[in-house]
Amino acid sequence: MAGSQQGIPLSVKLWASAFGGEIKSISAKYSGSHLLQKKYKEMEKSVRVEEIDGVKLVKNLAVKMEEVFREKAEATRRLVEAAEEAHHQHEDNPDLQYEYFNAVLINEVDEMGNNVELGGEFLLEPNDHFNNLSVNLSLSVVQVPTNMYNKPDIVNGVYWSEALNKVFVDNFERDPTLIWQYFGSAKGFFRQYPVKWHPDEHGVIGFDCRNRKYIQAATSPKDVVILVDVSGSMKGLRLTIARQTVSSILDTLGDDDFFNIIAYNQEIHYVEPCLNGTLVRADRTNKDHFREHLDKLFAKGIGLLGEALAEAFTILNNFNRTGRGSVCSQAIMLVTDGATEMYDDVFEKYNWPERKVRIFPYLIGRESAFADNLKWMACANKYFSQISTLADVQENVMRYLHVMSRPKVIDHEHDTVWTEAYVDSAEKAGPSLTTTVAMPVFSTKNETQKNQGILLGVVGTDIPLQELMKLIPKHMLGIHGYAFAITNNGYILTHPDLRPLDGQKRRKPNYSSVDLSEVEWEDKDDILRNAMVNRRTGTFSMEVKKTVDRGQRRVLKMHNDYYYTDIKGTPFVGVALSRGHGKYFFRGNVSVEALRDLEQPDVALADETYCNTEEQHEHRHLTQIQAIKLFMKGRRPNLKDRELIQEVLFDAVVTAPLAAYWTGLALNKSNSDKGVEIAFLGTRSGLSRTNLFVPADQLSNDFLTAEDKEGVFNADHFPLWYKRAAEQVPGTFVYSVPFSTNKSVVLASTAIQLMDDRKSPIVAVGLQMKLEFFQRKFWTACRQCTALDGKCSISCDSEDINCYLIDNNGFILVTEEQSQTGLFFGEVEGAVMNKLLQMGSFKITLYDYQALCKEYTGSSDSARTLSDPFTAVKWLLTELVFLLEFNLYSWWNVDLSVKQRSRGKTLMVPCDTEYPAFVSERTIKETTGNIECEGCISFVIQQIPSSNLFMVVVDKKCDCSKTPPVTMDPIEIINESLKCDRLKFQKDRKKPESCHPFHPE
Repeated sequence: MAGSQQGIPLSVKLWASAFGGEIKSISAKYSGSHLLQKKYKEMEKSVRVEEIDGVKLVKNLAVKMEEVFREKAEATRRLVEAAEEAHHQHEDNPDLQYEYFNAVLINEVDEMGNNVELGGEFLLEPNDHFNNLSVNLSLSVVQVPTNMYNKPDIVNGVYWSEALNKVFVDNFERDPTLIWQYFGSAKGFFRQYPVKWHPDEHGVIGFDCRNRKYIQAATSPKDVVILVDVSGSMKGLRLTIARQTVSSILDTLGDDDFFNIIAYNQEIHYVEPCLNGTLVRADRTNKDHFREHLDKLFAKGIGLLGEALAEAFTILNNFNRTGRGSVCSQAIMLVTDGATEMYDDVFEKYNWPERKVRIFPYLIGRESAFADNLKWMACANKYFSQISTLADVQENVMRYLHVMSRPKVIDHEHDTVWTEAYVDSAEKAGPSLTTTVAMPVFSTKNETQKNQGILLGVVGTDIPLQELMKLIPKHMLGIHGYAFAITNNGYILTHPDLRPLDGQKRRKPNYSSVDLSEVEWEDKDDILRNAMVNRRTGTFSMEVKKTVDRGQRRVLKMHNDYYYTDIKGTPFVGVALSRGHGKYFFRGNVSVEALRDLEQPDVALADETYCNTEEQHEHRHLTQIQAIKLFMKGRRPNLKDRELIQEVLFDAVVTAPLAAYWTGLALNKSNSDKGVEIAFLGTRSGLSRTNLFVPADQLSNDFLTAEDKEGVFNADHFPLWYKRAAEQVPGTFVYSVPFSTNKSVVLASTAIQLMDDRKSPIVAVGLQMKLEFFQRKFWTACRQCTALDGKCSISCDSEDINCYLIDNNGFILVTEEQSQTGLFFGEVEGAVMNKLLQMGSFKITLYDYQALCKEYTGSSDSARTLSDPFTAVKWLLTELVFLLEFNLYSWWNVDLSVKQRSRGKTLMVPCDTEYPAFVSERTIKETTGNIECEGCISFVIQQIPSSNLFMVVVDKKCDCSKTPPVTMDPIEIINESLKCDRLKFQKDRKKPESCHPFHPE
């Protein structure tokens, strides 16, 4: 470049201008942007623009959600009443013989072709409401844990709970949106409606319904200290049983509970030294953290009971006074093989006479020289259990729940419990997030004082969060707006940025305890989160940086306005509207004649948006367009939004001339423009039109087809090309190469505004062209020069320079090296990218608090690396095909986490990362720079007019290969003191209103 450096910026400016003019001309022509702008301008006088009232919107949404939750809670209450009545009428018979349908054995036959015992013929038919699974809408089936098979109390329980079949059916007839209903017995059997039970992928039925959410409905919130004996006598099998006992106790704790674990021998050891003298919330993340530390503790064999008990009482008393824990029930779990004395002085000092803290001793092993002392402790504090083998652990641990639940049972309080979000793998297109409403079932018999307070079990009803999403008027939320809800603990119930699955479509270990502050991380002071947790109604605004593609690589800077309120009767609260055109839409008057324009073959509508075709059976087969047609002609299917239908009909009328325009273009298409394949448009109301300029079988990719979930309007999102066009200056096109494996096309789109300011709603039009066609236009433009004799002093064909075309996020669209297309520019030209970053051209930093890192175990340093961030975060739930065996009742199951499924020495563990994203500053039109690396490297960056593109010309005479590339790889945030602070810091939470810690009886 040395001899012609003076002319380089001038030449680059010329090339950029020539290419910009050419490509905009093609884009405007084939997209029809000028015609569409003209048509909307003609309608300007006959439409009115309205601003969305965010407060009103979120309150209306909360009322609708409230109604859904109330209906599901009522269905659950009917199950409670039926179960209690059936049990009241039943007299236990230890000799009862009863044949029932075992969920695992129905329709199974032996080698002779005969039905197996407890199998029998059970009619199952596919049902579209239940995701085309085979179900029986008349009867339920029963699953029994293997270790409890057909015991007399199981048979009696199964017998009287048959009465629930009628209520299951009646509930479904009353509310056709119901899906799974069930009863989990305190004895361990599980009655479910209306589907067959499926084993896990190993053919195992290891499920016990009491393992999971059962506990939340059965007991009040609790603060628990677990004391573990790690003295010399606790070794071998005893140590193994003790470890499993502690782990099983942790399984019984939920998000509203708090805990700590102390190990002791000749001294006291906090399992997590960071949490000395306090308790931590029993969410999934914290429990997993303690399990890791517990394993290390047992492995080392380290860890005086009286002092440990005193320490536990002190923690509970002090923590309770702070008001930060459950402020309800309190318990000490003692896991040991015996006690050398009774420690009555400790109990007298800390716990008598009120006995507010319950003591639950677990005696490990078949024999113990000091068992009597432990039994005395138990009798003085109401509970004792001996665990002799690993098989005894589960059943013995669960027994403490009966003691903890007695105050609630005697008070006969049927508290409604809502679970956190969990992944249900039974949804139509793969796993989906679900919540469950559960209530306890009590014995109402006139028992003696001694046996008072018997918990029979828990009933539950599932609510897929997709059903809630259908209530959200997406078109009113704006292009980047979204609705979200959090629990009373601040954990996400639903949010578009929640990613519950990893890259292999397995559940992440901690997906159910992701805090709102971990996705809305720009709210550093938790203003939004704390206001919502404290159930306020209000507004909040902040600048945000949002990734708009599922790979988390394309970023937009926006200003969000948040509106929030609580959902009465539930622990859930929350809507975010993007400022600007996202908050505005227009109203236009149309007549029935407009249906003609809506029914054209080039028109498509977003799914499940306009009319609710689910609620009435005769409407389920209808498309949205068919349903709208019925509505407009007075035969009305259940409507979602009358005004939205008016909008979409208005859009159909205004955009109709574009179909004829595109047809004319196709007929008169010149050979020079053979590379243009598709033209398309989309409107705020979810209407889209497409026109093919080539036969469908010759398309370069699946854009705008049924397979292209990201490219089309869906009920839960606007497509990426529409969202990106909305943020461009009107009249400019945004170009990109898709991140798919097929990088043979370029997409272009632009916004059409009804009025000349940012308050206008927008329509977007665009086109898809072959990458080769687009690149050819670029290289042709780069051969122009200012020399009168036509002899150019500099050219992109020269061996002295490299020419690149990159987009505003730094991805390469054109380069001489085809394999570099779609790569991040910094990976190819690290020195130049570093200089651009120094000049403030591109970089912003983002954070991912849901990342997974590879941890290599078995080595001294336990090295950790990140998984591919862009594979790991392609999480669109409606697209996923779950790889695991279908397991409907993941709500009741212990999650099979990534870590538990890992093989070899590599574990995928949750971690926090920061990673770079790149957004060009709009103010940068032209920049030149010099870089020192074994000589002087020069470069020029020039904006392409009317686009989001930049041309970069780099002098390649100097060798900068030693300069490391600039990548978008995430970096793990490792800060041990930060981790400790995070564990100790108790974020705001709203305590459950119901608490039943004691009862005089």
